[in-house]
This record gives sequence, structure tokens and C-alpha cells, in this order.
Amino acid sequence: MKKTLIASIIAILTLTACEQIDTGHRGVRVTFGEVDEKAGSLSEGLYFYNIFTSSIKEMDTRVQRAEGTANTYTKDVQQADIKYVVNFHLDPNAAHTMYKTVGMNWYAALVPQAVEGIMKQVVGHYDAVDLIEHRGKATEEIQKAIAESLKPKLVIIDRVELVNIQYHKAFEKAVEEKVVAVQKAVEEKNRTVQVQEQAKQQIISAQAQAESMRIRSNALLANPKLVEYEAVQKWDGKLPQYMFGNSIPFVNMSPAK
Repeated sequence: MKKTLIASIIAILTLTACEQIDTGHRGVRVTFGEVDEKAGSLSEGLYFYNIFTSSIKEMDTRVQRAEGTANTYTKDVQQADIKYVVNFHLDPNAAHTMYKTVGMNWYAALVPQAVEGIMKQVVGHYDAVDLIEHRGKATEEIQKAIAESLKPKLVIIDRVELVNIQYHKAFEKAVEEKVVAVQKAVEEKNRTVQVQEQAKQQIISAQAQAESMRIRSNALLANPKLVEYEAVQKWDGKLPQYMFGNSIPFVNMSPAK
């Protein structure tokens, strides 16, 4: 009896194995080649299974990072090579479904195609120059579209970043020349405005002087004595000298009769 019990225990131990599911992972129990739907996605912990009938597959559900380059065309038919970075992770509660429908290599089967396809679609709505100017907006549109596309496929998108937008050299040169031309046009416009403002100030100054002369002329006509008054105000105290030695005042000093 004891020998039979010992033999049974040895047989059970021989047929039993264990699997440790680490943090950030989920386990998938497979029995006779079929995913155990009832078990679902196994959380972190230690699990025992029969080595002849079952196995446990471990799937990574942590946030992962992938890089790539999408060859796209803008709305104005300029080729753009866009280097991108995407952060993503597997839905932890759907690891067993992903394993059953796609397999362990689910990233290669799902993510790159979705990312590049949506980038081509969104970039096609922008002109080349506008894409650079509104890069942030385009990135938001791309991330939202990718997230909506991959969520039903059990992939969660955490972040998408457009690292670099590369156009052909000829187009980049044309854009650079256009920017330089625009800058020169702005400088010329500013210079023209400055010259016009200077001319305007000169006109205003001339008008002010003319108005001042008009007022003074009217004042002299109205009051002839004003000439003598101004002469006195400007006199330095010396009387004009003549060759006969006489000093004759230039203002009539005789008392009015």
C-alpha cells in the first residue's frame, strides 16, 4: 500500500511541471493544443500543469518601443520619408485571445502595417510645407487613428512621435529659397515703410514750419511794433557803428507824440 502511494506520488511529480509568470506578463494555458478559454489570461504567479497534456505560454504585456520609417506622399505629391517611434502594449486581459488568433509574434503581424497605412492616409491630407508647420496636429491625428485601428485587435497605443520628416533635396532647396525670398520681401517692405515714415515726418515738419511762418506773418501785419519788440529781444546791447563814428539806434527811441 505504501509502495503504491509512493509510486503514485512519484508518477504525479514526474508528470507535473510548473511555470512562473513574471510581473508585466500574462500566461496562456494550452491543453491538447487548444487555448484554455476558461483559464483566460493568467496573471503573475506560479502555475502547475501536466507536461503531457498542457503547457503555459508567457506573453509580454509591458509597454514596448518600436521605430520605423514610412514612405509617404503629401497632398501636393511630394515624397516624404517619415521616421517614427511608437510605444504600445498588449491588452493584459486579452493575452490568451491574442495568442489564439495571432500568436506570439503579434507585433510584426499587426502594428507596422497599421502605423504606416494610417501615416500615408493622414500625411496625404497635408501639403508638404503645411505638414512641417502643423507637425504637432498631424501627430495627434496619426496617434488617434492608429489607436482606434489597433484597439479592436487588442493592441493599446501609448504614444506616437514623428521623429523626422525628410523630403527630397530638390524640394528642400526650393523651400529654403522660398523662405529666403519671403524674408527679403519682408525686409524690403519694412525698409519701404521706414522711408515712407521718414518722408511723412519731413512733410509734417515742413507743414509745421509753414504754419508757424504764416502765424508770425499775420501777427506782424496786425502789429508792426512786434518787429521792434523782437529786435530788442535779440539785441546784444551794442549799437551799430558807422564810418563817421556815430552810433545810430536801429530802433526809433523817440517818444511817441
